[in-house]
Amino acid sequence: MAGSIQKRGDNVWLVRVYMGLNSEGKRKYHNKTIHGNKKDAEKYLNSVLRERDLGTFVEPTNKTVRAYLEEWLEQAAKKRVSERTYQDYRGLLERYVYPVIGEHKLSKLKPLDIQKLINDMHDKGITRTTQYTVTVLKQALKQAVKWQLIPRNPAELVEIPRKKAIIDDDEDGNMRVLTKEEAIWFKEAASSDPYYALFMLMLTTGVRPGEAYALKWDEVDLENGRIFIKTSLYRTKDGWKLKEPKTAGSRRNITIPPEMINILKEHKEKQEERKKKKAESYKDYGFVFTADNGEPITHRNLVKRHFKPILELAGLPPIRIYDLRHTCATLLLLAGISPKVVAERLGHASVNMTLNRYSHVLPDMQQKASDALQEMLF
Repeated sequence: MAGSIQKRGDNVWLVRVYMGLNSEGKRKYHNKTIHGNKKDAEKYLNSVLRERDLGTFVEPTNKTVRAYLEEWLEQAAKKRVSERTYQDYRGLLERYVYPVIGEHKLSKLKPLDIQKLINDMHDKGITRTTQYTVTVLKQALKQAVKWQLIPRNPAELVEIPRKKAIIDDDEDGNMRVLTKEEAIWFKEAASSDPYYALFMLMLTTGVRPGEAYALKWDEVDLENGRIFIKTSLYRTKDGWKLKEPKTAGSRRNITIPPEMINILKEHKEKQEERKKKKAESYKDYGFVFTADNGEPITHRNLVKRHFKPILELAGLPPIRIYDLRHTCATLLLLAGISPKVVAERLGHASVNMTLNRYSHVLPDMQQKASDALQEMLF
């Protein structure tokens, strides 16, 4: 008999469906208790029979979404992505996904559950991360289908809200740039800080924070005024690591202003003095910018102990260190520097990426172009 319905009490029914033979040649059955009338039980029986005959039936699992995603991270993701990407996945899930749908049963997870999660993130302005979350969930739940834990992927049915313009490749794309005057105020306020050279390098070159932290002295040519960006520094629970950039454009050499050369020379002299004082306790990895003991910079400490106090001293509104990169790009474009040159300086894959991310500068550039033609022709 393919399936049966047995009455187990008032409005309680046991649906039993023959599923074939297991690996040992024994009969397998799917059992499900239905609370409702007999029509409800018949409806469930027919749906299971249909899925069984189509080969799409999956025995419901008791795993929670959190438990499954943890298993996916360790058994699938960790085996095929880099350590940095693995840590990104974990951080994303722990910060945004687990608190909302982590305790849902995987077998009962609906597209609407994920849609609410995504909509809430989008409404909070977490634009780029919203799309990244959908991508990660699609990958993870696709694997759940392959492992026959769920019959279909609910993330495939989620609609991504109309995205806002992506500003840059940091976490959420919320950009705030300094004006020319504000950049000067920042420079003056930072001049007495131990990390003055670091902040000025980011402001004048547009390098990403991780690229600046990874910079080594053998990648700095003070004689010709150039730095060579080859790696980026990032941290995991196991410590710090260096990683090569994903695109060829991110590996680049950047010219630095003459005054920046002088700032770096002075910074190097102070670093050498610190090495002598620290002697054996100083760990020399060759980095240009370090903590007092030579270890790589910890981003959180740098922001709390140095960057934020400088902003307060300069009377500037709160911005992120990443916004020094945005400020550099904006000031260069406003100065009439070719977007192609700016794109190369930033390590963007294409000039279109630069123009899209700094579209707020375009009206001023168009006006300057119009003024230039006025002066040349009329």
